[in-house]
Amino acid sequence: MKNLIQFFIRFHFLILFIIIESGSLTIAFQYNHYQKAGVVTMIQNISGFYHSKVFSIKEYLNLRETNQQLAYENVRLNNILQQAYRSDDIFFYKQQDTINRQSFYLTSAKIINNSVNKKHNFLTLNKGTEQGLKPDMAVISTNGVVGVIYDVSRFYSTVISLLNTNMKISSKLLKNDYFGSLEWDGKNYRHAILNEIPYHVKVERGDTVVTSGYSAIFPEGVMIGTIEDFKIKGGNFYEINIALSTDFKHLTFVSVVSNLKKEGQKNLENTFPND
Repeated sequence: MKNLIQFFIRFHFLILFIIIESGSLTIAFQYNHYQKAGVVTMIQNISGFYHSKVFSIKEYLNLRETNQQLAYENVRLNNILQQAYRSDDIFFYKQQDTINRQSFYLTSAKIINNSVNKKHNFLTLNKGTEQGLKPDMAVISTNGVVGVIYDVSRFYSTVISLLNTNMKISSKLLKNDYFGSLEWDGKNYRHAILNEIPYHVKVERGDTVVTSGYSAIFPEGVMIGTIEDFKIKGGNFYEINIALSTDFKHLTFVSVVSNLKKEGQKNLENTFPND
């Protein structure tokens, strides 16, 4: 008690000042609307700044979940455009419309392993036979072609990347439908080579290259890239350098494409005599 009394005696002027100042401010803010509005605005600004920073931190921490949701939403919207609904039997989206006869169905998957610096690059996905994946299904991203499923286990699958010197994809120029064969030359992971385009065809830098749809794997019109440079090779055909639209060092989620008419097409084509 003695120490408390000594404290008040020592700081009685400061305590008295605080009491009087607090009373004055209370009276001023209570009866003066201008000052009151100013204080309220200041408090709101401080509170708003605090909540915006907290929200930004929460948003950053939820980026992984947000990206996964965006991948699922992208697949869902792609299938809505093709009058599709989800089949829980194989985890793919199937067509309900019997008139338009949709052929290709999609499901999303996450890449859990990837390489870009080898001659024969592969990817690994977190889905397998349990989710309906099979060999020879196309794999695409929101930006374009990724590769083709090579092998499948119960919960995982491996994908032959477009960045594999053994991979060839039937491709075409979007503006005139001339088609050729696209392959990776094992050099730059952002570029590939399009061959077999006749030299009389008009090509220009910036022209878009897409899948031709001539295989039973890729749908027609999936983005591959744009022409960056070209030259005549062998006198009859171009060798065209393509800047790939897919950045293989920046892939997380992809879509696996199933062609439910593939077997029928392959069986029919196999009946044709080989050269």
